[in-house]
Amino acid sequence: MLRYIITRILWMIPIIILVSLIIFVLMDLAPGTIVDMMISDEMTQEQIDTLRAQYHLDKPTMYRYGLYMIGLVQGDLGTSQLSGETVWELYVNRFPRTLEIAIIGLVISVALAIPLGILAAKYAGTILDNIITVISMFGMAMPTFWLALLFLLWFSIDLKWLPAGYDGTWKCYIMPCVTAGLIMAGPTVRQTRSAMLEVKRQDYIRTARSKGLAEIKVTTRHALRNAWIPIITQIGLMISRMIAGSAIVEAVFTWPGVGQMTVHAVSRRDTTLATGCVILTAIMYVVLLMLVDIMYAFVDPRIRAQYAPVRKKRRVAA
Repeated sequence: MLRYIITRILWMIPIIILVSLIIFVLMDLAPGTIVDMMISDEMTQEQIDTLRAQYHLDKPTMYRYGLYMIGLVQGDLGTSQLSGETVWELYVNRFPRTLEIAIIGLVISVALAIPLGILAAKYAGTILDNIITVISMFGMAMPTFWLALLFLLWFSIDLKWLPAGYDGTWKCYIMPCVTAGLIMAGPTVRQTRSAMLEVKRQDYIRTARSKGLAEIKVTTRHALRNAWIPIITQIGLMISRMIAGSAIVEAVFTWPGVGQMTVHAVSRRDTTLATGCVILTAIMYVVLLMLVDIMYAFVDPRIRAQYAPVRKKRRVAA
């Protein structure tokens, strides 16, 4: 298990290099620079050129990228070109808000998806199964920004029940967390149904029923326990995608998280802040997927046995 974890950590190195290079090049290809946000009518051309030289904009893209990577290797993510604050401090201050939406949304998703997936598998081919399937497909097909805008129009603008953005109260959590939960619930329902249907065909399920066990015990102790691996995989992927793609929800509900900060950094051409946010989010994505893989060993003893140390048998003297 330790060797596997070390291998996954080493794979972060090429991922960081590739992600940072892509965002750096894309920011350079986009129209405008950080200097354009600072230019005023009173500035002369000499002052503008001096400002461009200060941010190394008079140098090629790869030169600036090399300078950034030298700092990154030393553990320095740089400072925001607009605010002057370090990228690490800005990210750490904003990340808990993004994590709140992801965790609460995950709780809502699991509370809805697991029971609905089990019901759909138990009554496969019936009207109930068809209704749950249609609902889950609707959740999978609904774009995140569209669902968030609908909630904003209904509950904030029309009904005026909930605040349109973050105001520090518990009500401001409802719309973004429910949006995140519903988006994650659709694929999880489908995965739970598929996993439960596959497990239901196994011999040990028929054996458990033949022994007279109650149906709820057969479902929870035998079927669901052996169907957890694909379900955990889906849940891990969805929460990773929610953290990585939180910009949509945060932008709609003006949520002070990492996603909104990244959008503002890109729109203001703050290359250092945008690159740092993307790199840290990519690292979080890989770490979460690694934690999901580690959870497999706790759920399935067969996987745990694969990572157990091999004990050499002692030779018995004749």
